[in-house]
Amino acid sequence: MDIGNKLKELRVLKGLTQEELADRSELSKGFISQLERNLTSPSIATLLDILQCLGTTIGEFFNEEPEEQIVFGRQDYFEKVDPEYSNEIKWIIPNAQKNTMEPILLTLKPGGSTCPDTPHEGEEFGYILQGSVSIHLGKKTYKAKKGESFYYTADKQHYLSSKGGAALIWVSSPPSF
Repeated sequence: MDIGNKLKELRVLKGLTQEELADRSELSKGFISQLERNLTSPSIATLLDILQCLGTTIGEFFNEEPEEQIVFGRQDYFEKVDPEYSNEIKWIIPNAQKNTMEPILLTLKPGGSTCPDTPHEGEEFGYILQGSVSIHLGKKTYKAKKGESFYYTADKQHYLSSKGGAALIWVSSPPSF
């Protein structure tokens, strides 16, 4: 852990100058500067005083939460090829089933489809990246082509198909893939 940098971040977050923090913690501005640059280390008593002036505890200061991954690349995708339905699904957000929505990248080969999904609670959204699809909802069928999107509640049996092939982003909430 970079103690100096973390102290500086807290100080800046609180809107204090090095001099103001030094005055409040009864230390010199030079000592605060050296701490923030990791040129010296504080005693535990001094660190406790500084943290009290910054409005935090030693437990909160040393509690490091793992940084949440925000951006995902191809190396993070999980892929499944389904020869029965002539499609390929790429889960583009790993472990998305723990979230309220689950986006996937779906590729339908010519004549391909998705497995028919039984009615369930939730919503589904798609954006067509290439080709076109037929959206089958109950007894109705809707068409969507490249650049178009679709949205429906999943309370009827539903599936997608494509005569000429398609690639689309498909989001389900709650996750059902």
